[in-house]
Amino acid sequence: MQTFADPLARAVQVAGDKIAVISEDRQFSHKELNSRCRRLADVLISKRVKPGDRVAVLAANTNHHIECYVAIPAAGFAVVPLNTRHAEPELRYAIEDAGATILISDRDPGSLRDIVDTVIMIPDEFDALVAAADEAELGVGISEDTLAGLFYTGGTTGASKGVMLTHRNLIANTFHFMTAAPPVEDSVFLIMAPLFHAAGSNGVLGGVWTGSCQIPLKVFNPATALDLIEKHKVTHTLGVPTMIAAIAELQHAEPRNTSSLVMVAHGGSPIATEVVRRAAEAFPTAEFVHVYGMTEASPLVTGLRNEQRLLDVDRSRSCGQSLIGVQVKIIDNEGDELPIGEVGELAARGPNIMKGYWNKPEQSAEVLVDGWYRSGDMGYMDDEGFVFLVDRAKDMIVSGGENVYCSEVEEALYKHPAVLEAAVFGVPDEAWGEAVHAFVVPREDVTSEELIEFCREHIAGYKLPKAITLSSEELPKSGPGKILKRELREPFWEGHERKVN
Repeated sequence: MQTFADPLARAVQVAGDKIAVISEDRQFSHKELNSRCRRLADVLISKRVKPGDRVAVLAANTNHHIECYVAIPAAGFAVVPLNTRHAEPELRYAIEDAGATILISDRDPGSLRDIVDTVIMIPDEFDALVAAADEAELGVGISEDTLAGLFYTGGTTGASKGVMLTHRNLIANTFHFMTAAPPVEDSVFLIMAPLFHAAGSNGVLGGVWTGSCQIPLKVFNPATALDLIEKHKVTHTLGVPTMIAAIAELQHAEPRNTSSLVMVAHGGSPIATEVVRRAAEAFPTAEFVHVYGMTEASPLVTGLRNEQRLLDVDRSRSCGQSLIGVQVKIIDNEGDELPIGEVGELAARGPNIMKGYWNKPEQSAEVLVDGWYRSGDMGYMDDEGFVFLVDRAKDMIVSGGENVYCSEVEEALYKHPAVLEAAVFGVPDEAWGEAVHAFVVPREDVTSEELIEFCREHIAGYKLPKAITLSSEELPKSGPGKILKRELREPFWEGHERKVN
């Protein structure tokens, strides 16, 4: 197995003069990217960063973030990508927990300066230091088991956890990703998902390794994304479902020439079949690929290719089969594998599975059992290994003793042509324990009663929303673009205790 230094070396050899990165009004060849990464390594060495030290990065999607993501591990350090939408206390926790001594930032770090030895500001200071530095040698003294990065999870259940990913983990998953979304000649990859998220950075190494061009989208905006696809003849992109829905909506309303697209991948949260259908109509030249995983798996576990061909069959609801090199099974509470079709917890094993949680041995031991990672995601598998997710264990609604999976209700809502966004969750109910509630952002006039009656045609009565809140504003989202159900749910649960089975 190789390290982060190897993709850079190959790119110079096979595509040195080809464009590696287009970042706003700047572009860099693979030779220039290699040189900037080596010079960044020299800058960090001059700042007395030692092998194994953690370097925090707080930045939007730019060439600087790509350089940090590749160069820091290639030099023997560990990158700590920080969520740009986190509040200062959350950022402080991650920096202090990781023990990072240096922060590279494109915004005023405020009091975060007090907890690190050095701050390097993007772009001016960063570029000046890199320009004046020597080219350090990369890959020295590191192996596939060297820590490459600490990726902090969202912290939706308690304190955020630092996921330890090694060179082996991330490089293995680079190959896994390329089996699900293979490159083409002269690939151009639009990076829509934020690079601080494992899904956003997942394709970076593959892009370098294959000598491809990558375009980081600084801040997600559907119009900008479509303009870049048209201008630079983008061939591949990946986003969370809300991003795919947004660019599809705008493409229907204000079409661009997107005929260069050969692949649109999505992951990070469940997607409704009708969202895929509308996106496939908007981008008819593209193959749609559903990838599923989690940060702890670097992040990909399964993939469903040619999703646009499956829209009218049951497998449209699947997140695919295990990627080549990854094993998947469905288990019960005791860890025993369940028969085909039975709902249980998804477990995964492979070279992509994390080393563990940083400084959290007990929590690591809870999820890493006999070489398998226990995901907390509930689902089942069919007789050909296609995985169907039903919900996170903590998000499942128990109403009157019946299990209701939020994703199934959301799927029914999205079938209605008026529904632009939907989120379903449980709220306290004296009679039933929990009741099904939905938040919907409509694209046209519709009533809650109409939506509930529409759902009745697709799901059982006990799964129907008891009430629907119609919102004129888009639903709250995390940094990676996932709908934040907890923000919608919390007001309903004030003064109530929610028990999670």
